[in-house]
Amino acid sequence: MAEFDLVIRNGTVATASDVFAADVGITDGQVVALARGLGPGTREIDADGKLVLPGGIDSHTHIEEPRGGPTVNADDFASGSASAAVGGTTTVIGFARQARGGSLAQGVAEHHARARKSRIDYSFHMVLTDPRPEILTEELPKLVEQGHRSFKIFLTYEGARISDAEALQVLATARRLGALTCIHAENHELIDFYTQALLAAGLTRPVHHAWAKPMLVERECVHRVCAMAEALDVPIQVFHVSGRESAEEIERAQQRGVQVWGETCTQYLVLSAEDLDRPGFEGAKYLCSPAPRTKADQAALWEMIRRGVIQNVTSDHAPTRFGGKDGKTAVGLDTPFTRIPNGVPGLAARMPILFSEGVVKGRIDLPTFVSITATHAAKLFGLHPRKGSIAIGSDADIAIWDPAKRVTITAATVQDANDHTPYEGFEVTGWPETTLVRGVPVVEAGRVVGAPGHGQFLPRGPYGMIKPSGVFPGPFNPVDGVAV
Repeated sequence: MAEFDLVIRNGTVATASDVFAADVGITDGQVVALARGLGPGTREIDADGKLVLPGGIDSHTHIEEPRGGPTVNADDFASGSASAAVGGTTTVIGFARQARGGSLAQGVAEHHARARKSRIDYSFHMVLTDPRPEILTEELPKLVEQGHRSFKIFLTYEGARISDAEALQVLATARRLGALTCIHAENHELIDFYTQALLAAGLTRPVHHAWAKPMLVERECVHRVCAMAEALDVPIQVFHVSGRESAEEIERAQQRGVQVWGETCTQYLVLSAEDLDRPGFEGAKYLCSPAPRTKADQAALWEMIRRGVIQNVTSDHAPTRFGGKDGKTAVGLDTPFTRIPNGVPGLAARMPILFSEGVVKGRIDLPTFVSITATHAAKLFGLHPRKGSIAIGSDADIAIWDPAKRVTITAATVQDANDHTPYEGFEVTGWPETTLVRGVPVVEAGRVVGAPGHGQFLPRGPYGMIKPSGVFPGPFNPVDGVAV
């Protein structure tokens, strides 16, 4: 008689702290046993020679987000979640956006409706583009109570950016509500000044996007938001740290005791500004913000991962087709960089590239790979211990990897709805063959088998990791208006 719904046998299990040989027993969608020689399961998977890893958590994904025409987000939740699972990811955190002047609660409700097609589990960051008093005092408390426990704010982009004064109000509200604020940190005025000068000089190709956003515009803004977090004693995450100088600002803040966590993305570890300078309009495929930097910045980011300054690596998946009436070429092959949609796709490629470039090439060990792709995100965003590890009582979100399998990444390999990948032709060693979400196969032998709608929304309650330290730079708590 079967003792488990599913047993994964003979594999090597890895967590963020350990690597060990064990069978994994799964019942009712949870891990219930870890030991050698487990009893029979109704179904069994032989993982001999394979790695049994926690399913990835990609905490920075743009899936099925509405945008102004003519271009559109290429993926809906059915296709985006399929691509994520192909790459070993079992949970995504996306963005529910407030329309400028509109209701945040309405934006969240609309995104919930779109996300019901997801094949894997999901949660949301709420994007605040207009933090009016009624949003901060009436809508946000209810939404946080419902389990939406992280915000995103932009300090650049017309139509999305908020002022420093508004950012301080958002940070103060996050501290009061027990939520985490994530920040797109670039100096808008400097970018605008550079952009206008470049356009006036006739420098409009995709590569000039990087010229308009040199590292200093990111470095300055990261320094500024770390100072805001320090002043208000409020935890923050800085999104998509792209190179050495901005990472150093985060490290200095961390050394002062500021609760700031750094995130980088796959593209900043393997792409560079040279990719934006490809012939013709090809550079548009690599256009994202912040812009890819230099090979030296790539090496610096790997070092910051090893030192623990950068703790989370995401895809920042933002798919726009290259061709067609709704793709990047829709506005013309000679369109200036200011009109090319930002963002690159990368859901499926994230974990294989990090495994190949990190573990296989000896830049990081296997537990660090598990941490930066799953465990740290689970802890930082209030999903641990349910997600992010293989442990008794955790959800059976598992990716079974062939660590020796060699794959050349192509647009077909990643199985999303886009027509290209910026990693076309990239050769990796190590690939997930089977992906389980709560014990149910979503990918088997590289083929998507999970049904749209299997994914569940993950509400997030209060958790200790983002509790303020209680330390202010002076004798006054400016959030609560009291002496300390």
